[in-house]
Amino acid sequence: MSPFVAPAIAGLLLGGSLIIAIGAQNAFILRQGLLRQHVFILCLICALSDALLIGLGVAGLGAIIAGSGLLIALVTLGGAAFLAVYAFLALRRAISPSTLEAAKTGPGSLKAAVLTCLAFTFLNPHVYLDTVLLVGGLSGRYEGTARLAFAIGAMSASFIWFFGLGYGARVLEPLFAKPSAWRVLDGLIALVMAALSVSLLVRFFTG
Repeated sequence: MSPFVAPAIAGLLLGGSLIIAIGAQNAFILRQGLLRQHVFILCLICALSDALLIGLGVAGLGAIIAGSGLLIALVTLGGAAFLAVYAFLALRRAISPSTLEAAKTGPGSLKAAVLTCLAFTFLNPHVYLDTVLLVGGLSGRYEGTARLAFAIGAMSASFIWFFGLGYGARVLEPLFAKPSAWRVLDGLIALVMAALSVSLLVRFFTG
């Protein structure tokens, strides 16, 4: 096996294992995919953001962030507040669900959707933990082109996952023609966002 291929596969598997989970970004992309609203640009933003953060982590930024208590505190508290607000909005949608055609209560305009997507990406400390710190730290096992291959593999996982999730969501369209399905989805999103927000606060205050 080529010395370039093995690190790339390792990066791809690591990136995939970190990103395939019910989280803030994934829940948002799933909902936008179901609504078919700005899917391509939002998936591209998520994938490129991950690629940027992975690149910075591999380049050594992870060690700098890990050593700054103020930076970690600001990101943690800001992320917790944002997730709590979105959890409330999702809960409100779950209480008054609508069908697929009428469920346009997400960010309708491109600008609003992009800003929400960027907030989910850069106000979520878990994103930094996964991409900058963990992937960046593990890349230290490789040197030269092998480290580059590892980074490219991890970045590829993000592109595959987000575009697969965004465009694959439309397969579920028949199910989400029922208001009850939107109630379940938004209820789940509210629980996930609230749990993430609480976990960030608990981690912050307990050290």
